Amino acid sequence: MKIITTIADVPPKTSRRVLVPTMGALHRAHGELMRAARQHDDEVAVSIFVNPLQFEPGSDFERYPRPEKEDEEFCRKYDVDLLFRPEPNEMYLEDRSTFVDETALAQTLEGKSRPGHFRGVCTVVAKLFNILQPDVAMFGEKDFQQLAIIRRMVRDLSYKIDIVAVPTVREEDGLAFSSRNRYLNADERKQAPVIRKALLAAAEKKDVDLARKIIGEAPLARIDYVDLVDAETLQPIESVRPNSLIAAAVFFGKTRLIDNIHLS
Repeated sequence: MKIITTIADVPPKTSRRVLVPTMGALHRAHGELMRAARQHDDEVAVSIFVNPLQFEPGSDFERYPRPEKEDEEFCRKYDVDLLFRPEPNEMYLEDRSTFVDETALAQTLEGKSRPGHFRGVCTVVAKLFNILQPDVAMFGEKDFQQLAIIRRMVRDLSYKIDIVAVPTVREEDGLAFSSRNRYLNADERKQAPVIRKALLAAAEKKDVDLARKIIGEAPLARIDYVDLVDAETLQPIESVRPNSLIAAAVFFGKTRLIDNIHLS
């Protein structure tokens, strides 16, 4: 596995390249992205970059986990060919003044709760696409809004990249894997699966209010949003219809977790 820390040292492609963009603190869900990437039988590249542009002021940028050696070994375990791990000053010049901003899908859900977040996501992903020149890029469905926005960016900016979605990977109790799960204390971790429980119940009954009720019964849970949206436009809708999605963001202490479920 080649480990690259500067843009100048990124090797040219000798075959099709599949990219798995990450912020590190790798876990089983990242492993599934890498496993899916390896199925393409091409060069697999992983990027690890904790992107400061997608963290709003007062968030957890400084404490976001950065276990470099563990992440290296994780990538080796999944037979990664190229690991791109730049520093912030390699990705962003001090006088930078150009950004990528999606202005339709990014206005709801995470975009509403975290202004500027998707501007940071689109900017860094566009840079990674330009630097690494992948033919395919893998994204998880847990971050459904991010997946939709990246697809829109690829379409609108005419990137010749296939975006492949990988289903959400979960713990045995239903909690979606996330690097932020490690922030949860024992009591918070015990209650966190209520998000999945609530989404499943709401999907069965076609009732988003039921999800809010179930989550609200967990003493340590604080709802940021539980919204019913159209899965294509991500705009709020009043009632369940074909291609609907319930998306949730819930705090347990200072830790904010997200999840979603499709309704058909």
